[in-house]
Amino acid sequence: MELQQLNHSEGTMLLINKPLGWTSFDIVKKLRNTFKIKKIGHAGTLDPLATGLLIICTEKKTKTISYYQELAKVYTGQLVLGKTTPSIDLETPFDSSVPYDHITETAIYELAQTFIGCITQIPPAYSAIKTKGVRAYKKAREGSQPDLQPREVTIHNFTITAIDLPSVNFEITCSKGTYIRSIVRDFAERLGTGAYLSELCRTHIGPYSLNEAYEIENLTKLDDSRLNVL
Repeated sequence: MELQQLNHSEGTMLLINKPLGWTSFDIVKKLRNTFKIKKIGHAGTLDPLATGLLIICTEKKTKTISYYQELAKVYTGQLVLGKTTPSIDLETPFDSSVPYDHITETAIYELAQTFIGCITQIPPAYSAIKTKGVRAYKKAREGSQPDLQPREVTIHNFTITAIDLPSVNFEITCSKGTYIRSIVRDFAERLGTGAYLSELCRTHIGPYSLNEAYEIENLTKLDDSRLNVL
């Protein structure tokens, strides 16, 4: 990751720690405008309410984006049992409360193991997937139910790291295209309750770690003149 190459024609690959509340496009736009980059893109969207590792490619390195997209991802997060939202996270208000006092810690640990392997999931209604040329989340916000088809994804690891009911902390390693919010929804349904995702952080993409990532606030304090002498 050479900062000197950000706005050079050869380009570079850059690891960014996406802050809470930023969209992945916000990061792209900020870097493009700050460093006068002509061609820039990211290798995998993070929801606005998720944080963590985002891979950015610039100029000629944008041709490598598809390679990074294929790499496995690692997420840490927290789900909360007993309440649901239309978006399965805190982007939308709570729409139901569901009993969860019948659920045991043993049941939670055992259920997590059944998700490991190749599974089928339906993406959340609040997602960027297009149906008939329209983003699913746009239809969902208008009150209609987008027609989303099941897809196969691979869960390499699903570890429950802490339980303090109704909160359950976890770590998941998964393939490209996996929606953690869909896992939260399906996990809760199989426990006989509802849930929403309260926290999510992407910590790894393939061999790349969040520990190696730049903070966007620090990076964008640099202007072109300082960038050229780094």
